[in-house]
Amino acid sequence: MTAELTTDNAGLSRPSTPDDLLQALETVRDPELDEPITSLGFVASCTLSPDGNAEVRLRLPTYFCAPNFAYLMVADAYDAVSALPGVRGTEVVLEDHFASDVINGGVAAQAGFARSFDGEAVGELHELRADFLRKAVMAGTDQVCRPLLTAGQDPAALLTMTLGELPASPALERLRQRRFDLGLPASDDASLLIDPVTGAPISHDALPLHMRKARVTQVSIEANSGICRGMLRHRYNNTQGQGETVPPRD
Repeated sequence: MTAELTTDNAGLSRPSTPDDLLQALETVRDPELDEPITSLGFVASCTLSPDGNAEVRLRLPTYFCAPNFAYLMVADAYDAVSALPGVRGTEVVLEDHFASDVINGGVAAQAGFARSFDGEAVGELHELRADFLRKAVMAGTDQVCRPLLTAGQDPAALLTMTLGELPASPALERLRQRRFDLGLPASDDASLLIDPVTGAPISHDALPLHMRKARVTQVSIEANSGICRGMLRHRYNNTQGQGETVPPRD
């Protein structure tokens, strides 16, 4: 995506601040972990010059993190910051990664993943992004259903429940957003349990397997998040990233 220069971008409205940059970066997620790159500690720094030039420096847990994941985060960070009012130029730099030069150059040129990795990539990353969104839907399903089941809700009753019947929570809002991003039903009257590919309601026979998959997906994401946080802390000697948060312990 390329940010268009509007009257806001041209600086005719309130100029952006470094805090605005950080808030924009909070909307950028690690595609595999479905967490903001800020809270994960991936933002080493973000600065904004008086004349509106933004610089963001990103870091990852290892030198060999998957280049397709890294490209998505760098490109999304570029788009998020470039869209801010008063930002006239954006540079996003991925540090300490084996493909940094290719990724940084490709994003700066708005070349796309396939052209940036010419001869190595088989296509763009739209389907990869969709796959991770589907996993996020499954993990989110576990997050909103688990409290109900813990409270004694009959699992079969979940088949007839709608999103509008669930108590408001950050987990529910995130689930709605991930479903919306995929073009899946996300309104109040949408079924709680749906196939993350087709959007069709889950049948009674498919319920046990669906709930197991949801639980396994959520546990896997939580475990990977903990591993990535630990590796990042070790790699950078516990130097905290901008906007980094420590997840609560259960």
